[in-house]
Amino acid sequence: MLSPDSVGRTFPGTDPIIVSQADIDAFCAVIGDTDTTIAPPTFTIRATLAQFEEILTRPEVGLDWSRLVHGDQKFEIFTPVKAGDEFFCTATIESYRVAAGNEIVSVRSDLHKGSELAVSAWSTLVVRA
Repeated sequence: MLSPDSVGRTFPGTDPIIVSQADIDAFCAVIGDTDTTIAPPTFTIRATLAQFEEILTRPEVGLDWSRLVHGDQKFEIFTPVKAGDEFFCTATIESYRVAAGNEIVSVRSDLHKGSELAVSAWSTLVVRA
């Protein structure tokens, strides 16, 4: 069960995320996009997923990743994501509730390129009962 103390907190990621052209090409191939000059908007979920798992499964947070399903996603992109970009990720647990025994967690992840905010992504995660 998610620790109530986690709601409202921002957690830093541990590793930089470096975007390669091969990553963009592979993602575009899967979704059928032929323009690989910039990453598609949904690419950032691929880039942040490992960071999300590392952050949200920390003992002090307490989220059970093995029972997690993805509920919803939205993005706000301030600058296009391109090959060679290096980002640092933070995750903020914005809200938490329990419905029918399931934990519903809203998380905002921010990708920073240097001191600039490049992308914010919101995920609604459901931890099944």
